[in-house]
Amino acid sequence: MNLRSRRARVSVVLGLALLAAFAWLRWLRPIDAGSGPVPSQQDDGWRLCRPATQGFDEAALLAATQRLVDRPLDVHAVVIERHRCLVAEMYRGGLDRSVYSLVSTRQSFGPATLHDVRSVGKSVTGLLYGIALAEGRVPATDQPVALAFPGLAGRAAKNARVIRIRDLLDMGSGLAWTEGRPGLNDELKLFWKRDLPAYVLDHPMSYPPGTVFNYNGGGTALLAAIISDGTGEPLDQFAQARLFKPMGIRSWEWVRDVHGRPMAFNGLRLRPRDLLKLGRLVLDDGRWDGRQPVPADWVRDARAPGLPTNIDGVRYRGQWWTGTARWKGVRSRGRPRSATGDNACSSYTTSTLRSPPRPEPTTSCPRRSR
Repeated sequence: MNLRSRRARVSVVLGLALLAAFAWLRWLRPIDAGSGPVPSQQDDGWRLCRPATQGFDEAALLAATQRLVDRPLDVHAVVIERHRCLVAEMYRGGLDRSVYSLVSTRQSFGPATLHDVRSVGKSVTGLLYGIALAEGRVPATDQPVALAFPGLAGRAAKNARVIRIRDLLDMGSGLAWTEGRPGLNDELKLFWKRDLPAYVLDHPMSYPPGTVFNYNGGGTALLAAIISDGTGEPLDQFAQARLFKPMGIRSWEWVRDVHGRPMAFNGLRLRPRDLLKLGRLVLDDGRWDGRQPVPADWVRDARAPGLPTNIDGVRYRGQWWTGTARWKGVRSRGRPRSATGDNACSSYTTSTLRSPPRPEPTTSCPRRSR
């Protein structure tokens, strides 16, 4: 057998091995059957309650939860709380893909599994800015972005003089930015661009700042840079000390870009139960378990009506979505929702699940990253 034939055979064998490995990870690897709907006891600060004790029709709630995880909606977990008490928790395995992965693979999921919550990092960054602002370590929201980035030049410097911190928080910078659509995606370059302020702010201006909503992860990256510069700490270290530790969030990760910076716009990984804590914190004006990690005024401001978005009845302010949802022809009162993208959700519980009607529960609903 000559050398060329041997190389050809080796190439075929390696190709088949890679194909087999891909098939195993993608379609064949065994995964757990899942767990729930009864919440598991964990040492993480949550109380556990039977749904009926919190005003739910228990059978209706559990049936609705079961239908949600059984449908082809790419749901990994559903965790529901009411009155600061967990009433239901379900997990299912399936396909998942991390920020840097090219393909999805089969994974098992449970209460201790970290999930890619992607754009929820935007909402957490918004909370962190409020904390840093209360400490006097970042510019006020009515200040121009140029105050934080004095070394800019050209069009980036010009834009920075007219865009306020408020505009970054509200996705209203006015910059021409494409994200979350097929084709060109300006967000992808945030993974490797060294000078993020110059890259983001050098985009042409499409609208006067503060007038039109346009989803822009670059603005979140700038907010993270301002926090890090003002506090003298990387974003993840500041988050650990000021937000996660006070809330008892011990297991988490913030994936970094190629230059070692936590990716505020899409790199956060959390357990669903800890994601739910953040929802409860915002509903309780920045409080958690008797502590006040986030200033109450900042959280209430984020819940105020913001810029209209391209979603009917939904607005955006402070890196948070707020709005209403229509269910069976009835529009339900909206609550703050995280900037979730496709990797987490918040839901509205209809009156058929509880009697008498009371304030909405919060729901953590991580989905598969495809």
